[in-house]
Amino acid sequence: MLFLLGLETYQTQKLSLQDALQISSDSMKNWAPQTPKDLPWNFLRKLQALNAEARNTIMVLDLPLDTRPVEKESQMEEEIIYWDTAEDISADIYSFSELPTPDTPVNPLDLLCALLLSSDSFLQQEIVSKMSLCQFALPLILPDPENHYHTFLLWAMRGTVRTWGSQPPRVMGSFREDSMVLSRAPAFAFVRMEVSSNSKSQLLNDVLSPGHRQQDCFWHRDLNLGTNPREIADGLVEISWFLPSGREDLDIFPEPMAFLNLRGDIGSHWLQFKLLTEISSAIFILTDNISKKEYKLLSSMKGSATKYYFILSPYRGKRNTNLRFLNRLIPVLKMDHSHVLVKVSSTDSVGFVRRVRAIITHVTRSPCRRVSVEDMANAARKLGLKVDEDCEECQRAKDRMEQITRKIKDLDAYRRDELRLQGETWRKVAQVEKELCQIQWASDPPEKYRAELRHRLLELRMQQNDHDPSWGVQEFISGISSPSLGEKQYFLKWMEWGLARVAQPRPRPSPEMIFTLRPKHCGAVDFSEPFWPEPLGVEHFLREMGQFYEAESCLVEAGKLPAGQRRFAHFPGLALELLLKGLPLELIDGNTLSPALRWVTGLLKELHVRLERRSRLVVLSALGVPGTGKSTLLNTMFGLRFVTGRGRGPRGAFMQLIKVAESFSQDLGCDHILVIDSGGLIAGVRTEAGERFEREASLATLIMGLSNVTVVSLAETRNIPPAILHAFLRLEKTGHMPNYQFVYQNLHDVSALGSKPRDRRQLLDQPSDVGRATVQMEKQGDGIQTLADLAFWDPEKQHIWHIPGLWHGVPPMAAVNLAYSEAIFELKRCLLENIRNGLSNQNKNIQQLIELVRRL
Repeated sequence: MLFLLGLETYQTQKLSLQDALQISSDSMKNWAPQTPKDLPWNFLRKLQALNAEARNTIMVLDLPLDTRPVEKESQMEEEIIYWDTAEDISADIYSFSELPTPDTPVNPLDLLCALLLSSDSFLQQEIVSKMSLCQFALPLILPDPENHYHTFLLWAMRGTVRTWGSQPPRVMGSFREDSMVLSRAPAFAFVRMEVSSNSKSQLLNDVLSPGHRQQDCFWHRDLNLGTNPREIADGLVEISWFLPSGREDLDIFPEPMAFLNLRGDIGSHWLQFKLLTEISSAIFILTDNISKKEYKLLSSMKGSATKYYFILSPYRGKRNTNLRFLNRLIPVLKMDHSHVLVKVSSTDSVGFVRRVRAIITHVTRSPCRRVSVEDMANAARKLGLKVDEDCEECQRAKDRMEQITRKIKDLDAYRRDELRLQGETWRKVAQVEKELCQIQWASDPPEKYRAELRHRLLELRMQQNDHDPSWGVQEFISGISSPSLGEKQYFLKWMEWGLARVAQPRPRPSPEMIFTLRPKHCGAVDFSEPFWPEPLGVEHFLREMGQFYEAESCLVEAGKLPAGQRRFAHFPGLALELLLKGLPLELIDGNTLSPALRWVTGLLKELHVRLERRSRLVVLSALGVPGTGKSTLLNTMFGLRFVTGRGRGPRGAFMQLIKVAESFSQDLGCDHILVIDSGGLIAGVRTEAGERFEREASLATLIMGLSNVTVVSLAETRNIPPAILHAFLRLEKTGHMPNYQFVYQNLHDVSALGSKPRDRRQLLDQPSDVGRATVQMEKQGDGIQTLADLAFWDPEKQHIWHIPGLWHGVPPMAAVNLAYSEAIFELKRCLLENIRNGLSNQNKNIQQLIELVRRL
């Protein structure tokens, strides 16, 4: 199977997340797989794009019609069996690319298992996380028939975080966000014994789906390729959850519940079934026949706290035999006749599903076990199953994380005592550096004032340099300095989750809370306070490292510290390793809303050294008001890791690096794409001219000025943030204008999807009071009142996109909208086409980018 899918080379050196995310010529194609070797990559691309049809991996052969021989299905099967058993087989005989059928013989579950077996731990985690967003059932126990052991995927599940509501909803705290690994819920398992005429996966989907919409969480026999025989996926255990929205009229169940599905017969996979009996509140066994062998196995379950239910099709099986064995099992399994359900072709399907739901609800209302995925993993260990998280590298990284987080009792006190360089001194430094920069452009700068500012800056930097990194910061530095690349990556992931767990619970901020600034007693706007309470994260430890590097570099430049006495010169190299492995790094400090210039340029210099000849860059940025979906858009387009959700993450602007495949870099014109997310820097509210507006406009100008391509994400057609319009006006003066795309998301009017260029012009011709005020600030005159009046605006170009909403229905059980995925793909293709055709600003090398950062 691995050879057939082209995955045999990834058994020693596993497929990594960076391998899966690099930009290639295929990134611009919306194509169907033509050979089995295309299937894994096709699945990964669709999954990254949150495509609801990612599992529909039908292979379409691109052969001329007159050259396609016709063979019967039975002949093909005989040929496959012959190839599989032959002793002397040439290297390419397993390839089905020559077969004249448009359908691949690979079952989608086999594809998933083969891909997971060929992926490293971090790609496995990404696959599971994306599958969760697509509402697909997740692999929990991964079979490996070749090596005869099964792996419980605890680590792969760690990144699965979901949000759900409670009934009845309360004003505060009605929504809960938690890791599905840690959250406890009743678990219900569905298994098959020998043969069943009823599809348990289809039954599971019916139970989980609201009446008006079918949801295919579990792949089943009625879907495309669902009837293809499984070659390696038998023994796979999948898990999915029902999560309530908090609305009684929509919710099937009032609380979260886990549903488990064992692929294959319980007699052949007794270990997995034994685990299910120890973690489930109830097990539903689907069968047509109860044989003597299965009766003996089930009899061994005597004393189990799990409730058992049978779903039979007696007219297809041996009715009398079933009844005889059932009567014997009733006292053993503590059942009664209500635990036996009959479903035949004439059974009312809707009524049957309603009955199964009623049984599940009844079980949860009585005392029953509630388990988390961690609890399931503990039970799996006792039964001898391998748990992916138990490797030495992962456990060492976890121990180091726990040593750090154990000392965090109060977040504010920890920031004050352990992250000392990010306090008031850093805010004063940022203000002095800004004043020095402004004086630089004055027509007649006062030398005395400039000298005073420089002296004040050196004093502040000396104060910072007098400190040593705290114990927690030193442990963090040791964690990311590990010679083991795997341990380093494990440590960062553990730190993300560990810091999220120790964060003090706060109510989710409202939009009013997010964008309200505290006025000082003198009436001026106070920028020292964040727009929302910023959670403690990995970026704060990296920011602390950056400040140690900044202070030391400033003193060396001023001759106050000999270069030979530097202690922190290696910090940018440590941070660069994280950037190259996919961690977003802070470009603009979210605390002071200022760029740490020496730290950023130090990172870029290290990047230039590391990339050597492959240092051609394109910078792509996304700006917009928090909550308009720009981070989700970037993550979906390129598989990135920017924090999503208004008010949840850090406020700074972050950057991530995407590798372009060497085979495609010459065609695209660059070796890497640097992606910048503006985070929560742009408030987008109607504000008078002042320090806050000036700060937002300056940061928007900086980000757009660095960019070859800019995506402006907007929530409403008339809501162009004034700071962004201001940045366009400033950049128009300099002649440095990026290729730009305006993206309107979550439109309520579906007809907007088909808007023509003429309609787009009309949207931008609507007058805006904010736009007029912004233009007047720049003293451009009254002739410019809308974006369409600007000199760079070309209505004939495809500048405006309408992206439909991500969800089809009401979250958390809503399906992903296929139209969202398709629109995001078209936008991505357009951006890459513009880069390839040179419509963006001239591509830069890293040295040119460093100089541009300094100038801007």
